[in-house]
Amino acid sequence: METSGIVGRRTAERVRDALERLVAERDVWVSTAHPEHGPHQVPLWFLWDGRAVWMCTGAASVIARNLRAEPRVRLALPDTFDVVLLQGEAECFPDQEVPGGAAEAFAAKFGWDPRVEEGAFLYVRVVPRTVRAWRGTPELRGRVVMRDGIWLE
Repeated sequence: METSGIVGRRTAERVRDALERLVAERDVWVSTAHPEHGPHQVPLWFLWDGRAVWMCTGAASVIARNLRAEPRVRLALPDTFDVVLLQGEAECFPDQEVPGGAAEAFAAKFGWDPRVEEGAFLYVRVVPRTVRAWRGTPELRGRVVMRDGIWLE
């Protein structure tokens, strides 16, 4: 791993950068597991509402099945150098029961409203309990920037 020229950021700067990316990014890797079927990982579009990540998937998808059996989930933004990993528990909302504000914000961000599509969709809300953020080896120490749902300073 190339580390020359990397200057470690303070925790507050890592938090700020992670929050900026959560607002700006479009895709997140979603990792789930099922007690009988094992792990599963897929990229999904996501919306950050300032407190939680919102995603949407088919109601019969592997992600939906896994989250119903085991709500613990890990999320990763797609940059392997500027890493942001989130961990929390998923709360699932059928497309006709999702809070209107979340569905409207999701539709506004992506120009797509799953509530009007044929077939059932499931909105997934994850309030992170732990967030890790680092850039390269120099930032591995102190990479936890949220613990127990509280951003560190």
